[in-house]
Amino acid sequence: MKDKVVLAYSGGLDTTAIIPWLKEHFDYDVVCCCIDCGQGNELDGLDERAKLSGASKLYIEDLVDDFAENYIMPCVKADAVYENKYLLGTSMARPAIAKKLVEIARKENAVAICHGATGKGNDQIRFELGIKALAPDLKIIAPWRMTDIWTMQSREDEIAYCEKHGIHLPFSTDSSYSRDRNLWHISHEGLELEDPANEPNYDHLLVLGTTPEKAPDEPEYVTMTFEKGVPTSVNGKQMKVADVIRTLNALGGKHGIGIVDIVENRVVGMKSRGVYETPGGTILMEAHRQLEELVLDRATMETKKDMANKFSQIVYEGKWFTPLREAIQAFMEVTQEYVTGEVKFKLYKGNIIKAGTTSPYSLYNESLASFTTGDMYDHHDADGFITLFGLPLKVRAMKLAEVEKNKNNH
Repeated sequence: MKDKVVLAYSGGLDTTAIIPWLKEHFDYDVVCCCIDCGQGNELDGLDERAKLSGASKLYIEDLVDDFAENYIMPCVKADAVYENKYLLGTSMARPAIAKKLVEIARKENAVAICHGATGKGNDQIRFELGIKALAPDLKIIAPWRMTDIWTMQSREDEIAYCEKHGIHLPFSTDSSYSRDRNLWHISHEGLELEDPANEPNYDHLLVLGTTPEKAPDEPEYVTMTFEKGVPTSVNGKQMKVADVIRTLNALGGKHGIGIVDIVENRVVGMKSRGVYETPGGTILMEAHRQLEELVLDRATMETKKDMANKFSQIVYEGKWFTPLREAIQAFMEVTQEYVTGEVKFKLYKGNIIKAGTTSPYSLYNESLASFTTGDMYDHHDADGFITLFGLPLKVRAMKLAEVEKNKNNH
């Protein structure tokens, strides 16, 4: 019996070339595992392709609901955004995938897990930190870092290698953008994006939507409901989280929402430029924030903002399976207890415009907030409050004035 390796398989050229390479260099029995996080039609014909390439088995695992409920929603509740712009689409999916790879490896009694992430990116870190946290005994193989035995440098090299090993598949040599797609987003890197001085060629690039310029000239109203921070309906139709995101993706894509062009700081230390399309995610995060404005008190909002920043960093760095992520997530869960209500907004040419928010737990008090004063607020009380609130400033100013006066007297 040969040792088994579980390969994270996408069906693309890179991971297809890895199958014969693993057999040639390690003499492993290769078990392919393709994980569906909502990447759509990319999964067609994979079974045949994996077998033709020499894999002994292929698992296709549907992770869409798990991904939506257990990885996306904690990030939405936390309002986790990396470097003010990136909604963590790839970052959130990697730990879900790593966990499934470990499950399959255990089921198959495999000795190793192999992934096709490059040696320059964040994904190698996210996959491997997940595997180390869940299965410290498993060996990890990363071909792109093994430059002594992985000698392929280009798509042409990989196609030639496959053909030499009797794998004749219709892969093209045209190197398009490097993309990653799932239920939440699609990312684009490469081509003109490599130089931050270049404007993205959006007509060529966009997959999920259109630019604001090409969006409809009529705004569209959308109503959403939430229960304890979780979206439960769109436009009056009850649906599970994954379907909420699918519905919002269609709406957001149509109206040019959620296109982000960012130069971000990778974990490995370099800056990289990418364009992310997150139409549904952008709407969901904004709607959720709209509701939180009504129901969270000031001190909680302030602390939550700090924690959100920390949470986004943890997720971006691949530290999902850590005590710190669990602890911050537990804090976030408590803040969501009363994030229930209805949010209305209109979508128009890349904008999400508020159109009214209601909640049974709203802390907004009309008689307090309006200019006609009710019983709860006596204007005279502000005198004492400001005296005490401003006391440190006053004491300091008096002290500085005294020091200045003494200097001038000497």
